[in-house]
Amino acid sequence: MRVLQVLAVSKILTSHLSRTHRPSASRQMSTAASSLKKSPIFRTLGLIGGKWIDAYDAKTIQVNNPSTGEIIAEVPFMGTLETNDAISSASDAFNSWSKLTAAERSKYLRKWYDLIMAHKEELGQLITLEQGKPLKEALGEVNYGASFIEFFAEEAKRIYGDIIPATLGDRRLFVLKQPVGVVGAITPWNFPLAMITRKVSPALACGCTVVVKPSELTPLTALATAELALQAGIPPGVINVVMGNATKIGDALLASTQVRKITFTGSTAVGKKLMAGAAETVKRVSLELGGNAPCIVFDDADLDVAVKGTLAAKFRNSGQTCVCANRVIVQEGIYEKFAEAFSKAVQNLQVGDGFTEGVVQGPLINEAAVQKVETFIQDAMSKGAKVLLGGKRHSLGMTFYEPTIVTDVKSEMLLASEEVFGPVAPILRFKTEEEAIHMANNTKAGLAAYIFTNNVQRTWRVSEALEYGLVGVNEGIISTEVAPFGGVKQSGLGREGSKYGIDEYLDVKYVCLGDMNRS
Repeated sequence: MRVLQVLAVSKILTSHLSRTHRPSASRQMSTAASSLKKSPIFRTLGLIGGKWIDAYDAKTIQVNNPSTGEIIAEVPFMGTLETNDAISSASDAFNSWSKLTAAERSKYLRKWYDLIMAHKEELGQLITLEQGKPLKEALGEVNYGASFIEFFAEEAKRIYGDIIPATLGDRRLFVLKQPVGVVGAITPWNFPLAMITRKVSPALACGCTVVVKPSELTPLTALATAELALQAGIPPGVINVVMGNATKIGDALLASTQVRKITFTGSTAVGKKLMAGAAETVKRVSLELGGNAPCIVFDDADLDVAVKGTLAAKFRNSGQTCVCANRVIVQEGIYEKFAEAFSKAVQNLQVGDGFTEGVVQGPLINEAAVQKVETFIQDAMSKGAKVLLGGKRHSLGMTFYEPTIVTDVKSEMLLASEEVFGPVAPILRFKTEEEAIHMANNTKAGLAAYIFTNNVQRTWRVSEALEYGLVGVNEGIISTEVAPFGGVKQSGLGREGSKYGIDEYLDVKYVCLGDMNRS
């Protein structure tokens, strides 16, 4: 079954490029790129069984800088054969890795964390180079991603079983928690480091081994992170990385009976295909899928807090996160004031390549992403919405897009019903609390939601009524390694991070001991 589609990097250089200029690399960007290519953590080959290898047929795929379109590197375009070998390598390594004590696995993870933090600057630069987000934001991702390794290094030693009071005097009943086995981890391009560590570190902590398939758009960060895992002494085969033909890699992971679990972050459409494919071998699945996050601003909200929080929730990573505020739902009494204040704040957002000082919004990942934003804007305007700010490609060219605010948005518009995944903030109006809750829940998605209010009673009522896995109250950045991350409805299954996240990689085994009264 075909489950994944390769995203063609070449779309960056499509017809639009002929009518816009290609920005030249900044001095900082050129210096960083040159330095990174000389770094020992810069890898451009796949990792199988502790060895760096090319695709077996020698095919490659280009990795481009979305800010300039320039080629950063070429990486192997792998497929079924390489993935099957990676699975075999992970299966072999599982036999020994799972038998280590929790304390031993914890030490390996802690060393991995230390090395990532020691190479924080290089990793941040690599993220900015291949993904485009501002360097400050990229460095924040390194901190965030590393925090999962640190947390699960500690949590590895707290995987407890249970003793159950027996119903018969000669019985003893107990519960073990054991690693599920080989894990296939499929990760996206928008957080090329954190989405890997958030999956791999709890898996390793439990005693699982992994085959990672990073996005073909941002594989270099994944490879650098894997190199540091090897430097930390994590044994060969415990972490494997394959990239290239997404369909063939995904099919191989699904078909293998050695792979016991799939964990995926990405689109809902692909998540559904993976879920269906996993049924053939009855694999466990964890899915963190698309969102349509509402950001509800009540009349009693602190305006400054609401503007600041909404700005962070909407425009982080140029709107390319699954928890971005996709709909800003504002009560009619504060609507005009909020729109004016929010517009002033958005006007101050500096757009440019992520290595330039002061830039807070980089490019979109590729041409297809820009075209999607344009389609959503055109749909909204054709149905009566008004562009208050932005609404077009940025003069920088390439895939840069102006931070945009759209007013008079209605629920039937694409901007309100689907995930835009770009720097566009649609503002909707509501009258009552009940109406706001209905508008917020009127979607198939259920990942993140945000509310701004100074009413404590309303905080509880609305938080409980929202059909979402995460709710931020008077705060736009809510993700942390110590809290469970995941959605409801069609935004996914399972949780990542926190003490709850480690259970996703554990099987529960019940053991009954009989004839215990015999001396």
